[in-house]
Amino acid sequence: MEKSANLPHGTLDLLILRILELRPMHGVAIADRIEQTTGGVFVVGPGSLFPSLHRLAERGWIRGQWGESEAGHRVKVYELTARGRRQLEEEKRHWRRVQTAVNQILAEEL
Repeated sequence: MEKSANLPHGTLDLLILRILELRPMHGVAIADRIEQTTGGVFVVGPGSLFPSLHRLAERGWIRGQWGESEAGHRVKVYELTARGRRQLEEEKRHWRRVQTAVNQILAEEL
């Protein structure tokens, strides 16, 4: 089994915004969803996740409210804001451009 990979710089914010587009979640659930969706390729630890959540909240792209987990623990549940939805669309467009450019180089006979 291959080990997890490092996320390219700036990708974690995009993944968090995309996950929260689907529904509000608490931090650990976001990290679990990233790991599950990527088949374990991306494993996000708290040292990366929580600073990113704070940064996204400071930018007004997400907001957090205290709530309760399924297990009854007090957790901060994050949701995407309208500004966050607009930013996500911009991030998706940028990612597609980067992906196309990298694919062109990989397909090129050098």
